[in-house]
Amino acid sequence: MALLSVIIPLKDERDNLRPLHQRITSSLGPYCSRENRSGTTDYEIVFIDDGSIDGTDSLLQEIAGEDERVKVVILRRNFGQTPALQAGIDHASGDLIATMDGDLQNDPADLPMLADKISDGYDAVLGQRANRQDGFWLRKFPSLIANWVIRKVTDCSIKDMGCTIRVLKRNLAQSLPLYGEMHRFIPVLAQMCGGKLLQVPVLHHPRTAGKTKYNLTRTFRVILDLITVKFLYSYLTRPMHFLGSAGLLSIFLGSLSLIGTLGMKWGQGTDMTGNPLLLLSVLLVLVGVQLISMGLLGEIMTRTYFESQGKPSYLVREALNLPEREKAKAA
Repeated sequence: MALLSVIIPLKDERDNLRPLHQRITSSLGPYCSRENRSGTTDYEIVFIDDGSIDGTDSLLQEIAGEDERVKVVILRRNFGQTPALQAGIDHASGDLIATMDGDLQNDPADLPMLADKISDGYDAVLGQRANRQDGFWLRKFPSLIANWVIRKVTDCSIKDMGCTIRVLKRNLAQSLPLYGEMHRFIPVLAQMCGGKLLQVPVLHHPRTAGKTKYNLTRTFRVILDLITVKFLYSYLTRPMHFLGSAGLLSIFLGSLSLIGTLGMKWGQGTDMTGNPLLLLSVLLVLVGVQLISMGLLGEIMTRTYFESQGKPSYLVREALNLPEREKAKAA
């Protein structure tokens, strides 16, 4: 029996909890009782209370007492959406992991459709808000720009990175390097892990209760996180290729600047000590040496990370006709 775990991080969403629970059960109850697939599917709901101060935790305890399908994880303080999401994955039991927000803007009625698409051979099926019910200047326009930049930098084809309703296979969800605020880049991280992705249109509703946690200051954090993701995506196992290339370029430019300084000295009699190009050449060469040194340190840290923990530098999708012990190693 396959199990679908619906993970919902919450922060001060008390007024949305009862309607959300009712909509999930009314959507997944009939879906999980169908017999038109191989076997049956059951479900569980994993609520993560991320340091709420409006009584969300006490209401979660009530709902868990009424519905045995509900799991509740209450964090000691507000850690952020990404750690809360990771806590949900760690405490979920499902073969399929679904995620969604707790503000009722995602529609649980889309979950059966997303879960069914997994059987078509996809590792993750992601929602795309077809008719987004948010303000244009504060939400839609910054999101359009951010999505375009992320696609260009990471070569990820997913158009709506910020849609939080999605279904992933468990092995892919557990492989995602979730820390900091990387929840915004789950499609990119899933692609980085070799997942086969599909994005489909889903419903989106306006917020009717509670307060949004979104503000424009997140834009700057997205830019910093994007640099991190790009580095992880392209250079995690070869940091010298990134830092060393920048270091060699800096040394090359510094050499050109030094040649220009010497040319001005010999051709025009310009005083080298008063020539700013001399200082520029020294600066560029020093920066180049530092970048190469950082690349070497990065290589050592990378090898320490993988070798000390016995981590392979690859991920296996499937193993066929291997002894059981070899299959366990591959998994």
